[in-house]
Amino acid sequence: MNSTNKLKIFNDPIYGFISIPNSLVFDLIQHPYFQRLRRISQMGLSYLVYPGAHHTRFHHALGCMHIMQKAVETLKYKGVQFTEEEENALYIAILLHDIGHGPFSHAMEHSIVEGIQHEEISLQFMHALNRHFNGQLDLAIQIFKGDYHRKFMLELISSQLDMDRMDYLKRDSFYSGVAEGNINSDRLIQMMNVADDHLVIEEKGVYSVEKFLMARRLMYWQAYLHKTSVVAELILTKILKRAKELTQKGNELPCSAPLQFFLQNKVARTDFDGEPLTQFALLDDYDVMVAIKSWQFSSDFVLAELCKMIVNRELLKIDMSEEKPVASKIQTLKAQLLAHYPIAANDSDYFVFKGKLKNIAYNKESVPIRIIKKDRSVEVLEDTSEPLQVRALSKAVTKYFVCYPKVLLG
Repeated sequence: MNSTNKLKIFNDPIYGFISIPNSLVFDLIQHPYFQRLRRISQMGLSYLVYPGAHHTRFHHALGCMHIMQKAVETLKYKGVQFTEEEENALYIAILLHDIGHGPFSHAMEHSIVEGIQHEEISLQFMHALNRHFNGQLDLAIQIFKGDYHRKFMLELISSQLDMDRMDYLKRDSFYSGVAEGNINSDRLIQMMNVADDHLVIEEKGVYSVEKFLMARRLMYWQAYLHKTSVVAELILTKILKRAKELTQKGNELPCSAPLQFFLQNKVARTDFDGEPLTQFALLDDYDVMVAIKSWQFSSDFVLAELCKMIVNRELLKIDMSEEKPVASKIQTLKAQLLAHYPIAANDSDYFVFKGKLKNIAYNKESVPIRIIKKDRSVEVLEDTSEPLQVRALSKAVTKYFVCYPKVLLG
């Protein structure tokens, strides 16, 4: 009888060979819930700006697991004790931390799913997988929720210097070609230790931490919050909202059954398990893109125009400013819009709208990055590092924007 080799390796362009630590992790990777991540874009519609940014959440999750293995190895070498169960739980928790992302990563959270973030959906998937694997994910779920008594383990998964951020910065920088986002994750991991049940960085690694924070700041402005990426995702969100609005008014829009489910039903946090989770597990980028290609020919002008913008990359104009837009500007643009487009006044919000973007590289109000000094005392980063540097990195930068059709420029 043939038996499956569960100790396979993946060849990753960032780290080289990634090994699977045990058969349970292999079975989780093979599960349809996880395989779906192959069809979820890591950077949403950023490929409209950076043509190479076509990598997926599947890539990212495996990369996170790989560097978690390196972090555990480093900490064990420095005397931090782990049970085998704790090690496996860390690998599982980081592997599954993004399993709840919807099509194009964030667009679903702001359109056809209401009041539930991807982290909460990830937890729902983890509970479902735990039932399937007879409770073997109990400890991973405890750590993921922050309920485990060893708090540094959560900091490895979710903090200002976690494995998630280390992988996505390095990976997204590589695939997008934005060199400013590249970081030395090996150096950061080698500088890690644990003190007073918190993750700490050795004092000699403080400049690597500053480089990491600067890379994150630059990566946000140049990639994640690039104005074209932002406006593309906003248009996608508007498309899904319009499609749901039309469907709930009785219009039939051609699309896959899972997407139809979310267009027809109001799905919120309180009722996401059961059928909504089953349907969400069948939903990916392909469902949305095929629907958009079809809807560009819709008889509804609003839906058709928005879809054409994505398909043909003829996006809305986006003006960025450090000043809040005045209300009169929005009203003027809407009046001009109604002269150009055959739409009702209450539909003008689909084409003319405002918003703001906020970027903060290091949040002093959150769990701090801790530095352990040679005398074994521990200080927070802002007390250890050069004050001007950290002050700049911890300052929230807000930019305001207005979006409108380019036809109004003429």
